[in-house]
Amino acid sequence: MPSSPLAQFLKWEKETPTNTFLRQPINGEWKTWTYQQAGSEIRKIASGIQALNFPERSNITLLSKNCAHWIMADLAILMTGHISVPLYATLTAPSIKQILEHSESKAIIIGKLDDYQVQQEGIPSNIVRIGIELFGIKEKLSWEEMLKTQPPINKIYNWAKDDLMTIMYTSGTTGMPKGVMHTSGNFDYTLTAAIEELRLPVHPKLFSYLPISHIAERMGIEVYGLYAGAEFSFAESLESFPKNLFETQPNTFFAVPRIWAKFREKILEKMPQKKLSTLLAIPIISSIVKKSIRKKLGLSNATHIYSGAAPISVDLLEWFNAIGIEIFQAIGMTEDCVYSHFNRHGENKFGTVGVPFKNLKVKIADNGELRLKSEGNMKGYFKEPTLTAEAFDEEGYLKTGDKGEIDKEGFLTIVGRIKDQFKTDKGKYVAPAPIEMKLLANSDIEQVCVVGMGIPQPIALTVLSATGRAKSKAEITESLSFSITAVNAQLESYEKLEKAVIMKTDWSIANGLMTPTMKVKRNEVEKIHVPKYSTWYHAKEGMVIWE
Repeated sequence: MPSSPLAQFLKWEKETPTNTFLRQPINGEWKTWTYQQAGSEIRKIASGIQALNFPERSNITLLSKNCAHWIMADLAILMTGHISVPLYATLTAPSIKQILEHSESKAIIIGKLDDYQVQQEGIPSNIVRIGIELFGIKEKLSWEEMLKTQPPINKIYNWAKDDLMTIMYTSGTTGMPKGVMHTSGNFDYTLTAAIEELRLPVHPKLFSYLPISHIAERMGIEVYGLYAGAEFSFAESLESFPKNLFETQPNTFFAVPRIWAKFREKILEKMPQKKLSTLLAIPIISSIVKKSIRKKLGLSNATHIYSGAAPISVDLLEWFNAIGIEIFQAIGMTEDCVYSHFNRHGENKFGTVGVPFKNLKVKIADNGELRLKSEGNMKGYFKEPTLTAEAFDEEGYLKTGDKGEIDKEGFLTIVGRIKDQFKTDKGKYVAPAPIEMKLLANSDIEQVCVVGMGIPQPIALTVLSATGRAKSKAEITESLSFSITAVNAQLESYEKLEKAVIMKTDWSIANGLMTPTMKVKRNEVEKIHVPKYSTWYHAKEGMVIWE
């Protein structure tokens, strides 16, 4: 009998009522809830939602950064049988309005946010607002007031396998967000397979900081945690992140490549590479150094450490491996509910995203596109039948948009996005992702976007890392020129880089050039810079130029 995230929570609430369920830092102190205490709070909020008398199976939006209340709100929505619509906490008012209207949401639960004052303008007046006062959100309906006045819900919704459970709007790397529809069965199918195949621990300590509104964190942290009877901890702020992670020491940890690069940068600030390499070469000292680094990072107890959401360079994987941190790269997308490919213990091949889950049907189409078929695949895009039809091929395989290659051992390598390919004015198609991966081996580079539309050879738009910014122009010119020369030696003639252009400003979520999961929005970067490609290409300064 298939289960559901709610059923799993209820199971652990009954079996382990006094176990810690949630740990939320407030002003530097940890506030905790046991499974029993959280269950009581969730039931009262569910009762408050029920009292609003929305039609059955209504859509209810959740707008908050990761926190204890995010998970309680999600479970409260599930208890009432309504459908949760999570939003990225960084969305602007126009984007919030667009999704609220498209999703036909009846209510919105508003939690921990950085800039609600500006964001609230995006909430139409006909949508019921429930604010969480603990995070400074004061609305007519209050979470805290519901806890005081509402009795616990008396009839909890029983989720069937095919019930639509959530609509997850994509982060919009390629334009308008689309509402991906997943059932309770989709979530159950992925988690049941993941726990067994990846040998994930039961009752783990988890640290949640990447947006739970993204499928990777939703499945890999929230839903896995509900299935495994986890203890969840959260970061209070960006500043307190290292301290909160150190205090948690989670058993599993998931990060995106940019965070792994930041970790390396911080380690090398305290211990330069030359000194680190010397210490790692001395057997007894080496194990002490590795243990110390793991503990300071907050990973001393982590047995399952993952990277996903964007490609990570082999150089970075090897660097962490050398200090005793084995990272498993994986791939999954909102549309396939992460029922895809993972590297695993004893089966970890750097540069690949691993081998498929059992029962996953995989094929590479004639155009090189990776296509997948499983019970994890979405039921479609909300209110978008044409886009839904376009997302699948005639055999019912999901078109991932990724270009993939499978080696003889079954490991999948992603070699770029189908739509990211560009044509130089020599008429040659170039796939930028593999070139970008090679350049990111240089720790002076934080972000890179290889482009070349309308010029004879590609150029690399580059954002420097903190390490890079600390160097002189002459040092950066030497460092990047060396990288370009080394990378070009591995490329076909039409792929060779002509120049690296150092950008004036970072690409960030705030300026709309990165998604909430820290992927570069290539189309937005291109839109701004394409008029300058020719000037940069023909500049006489040499291989490295400044914007």
